Amino acid sequence: MPYIVNDVTLECDEEGYLLEPNYEDDTVAVIAAAENVSLTPTHWLIIQYLRDMFREEGKTPNFRNMLKDIQEFMPEADSKFLYDLFPTGPAKQAVKIAGLPKPFGKGGY
Repeated sequence: MPYIVNDVTLECDEEGYLLEPNYEDDTVAVIAAAENVSLTPTHWLIIQYLRDMFREEGKTPNFRNMLKDIQEFMPEADSKFLYDLFPTGPAKQAVKIAGLPKPFGKGGY
């Protein structure tokens, strides 16, 4: 089911990941609502980190690297902290909410 953001249809796959990256903040709000995630400033820090990584690397990091990187600017972050923010999996759900395509890495995701 595609997302409608500001009267524009954004195509996604069967899991709800955008097929093409979209960096509009309104997109984040629409996808977060669909995921039942109430955004906080901390969510936005993680989203910005993921968007920056995607722009620089052309992909998003796996969970281990994501956690390591986030701990550099948010020392209190641990696995539980990130799962509290993104309950269905930080490395996947956060990427989806950030408006980025589905991550593919080790283990097939």
